[in-house]
Amino acid sequence: MFPIVVNIATGLATTEPELEDVLRALKATKFDILWNVGLPRTAPYFFAALKVAVTLAFVGTVLAETVASNKGIGNMMMTATANFNVPLLFAGLFVLAIMGVALHVVFSLIEVRLTGWANRKSEIDVN
Repeated sequence: MFPIVVNIATGLATTEPELEDVLRALKATKFDILWNVGLPRTAPYFFAALKVAVTLAFVGTVLAETVASNKGIGNMMMTATANFNVPLLFAGLFVLAIMGVALHVVFSLIEVRLTGWANRKSEIDVN
């Protein structure tokens, strides 16, 4: 949650003061400026933080399951470690890796769909 808040604040801080001045001259309210300029500016920052946060959420979940749970992948991995069941341990790691990568890809696709205007093109146009 913290990286998301920090990145949204960074995105809001990147708004050009000249753009805000133009909107104020056009009698836009602070809400209008936030809605039409501030939030679109924060979208790339929000998705960057969201992709980091969703992958770190798995680390926190597994750690919590390892320490204080009777169920879950973290507890299963601790039990597999105690029983020297290496294939089961690696199966748990593999499942966690697949889930983390899958959610990262899902949020990347949503990011491209919602903030395609903010992404740089990967190829150079030579005309």
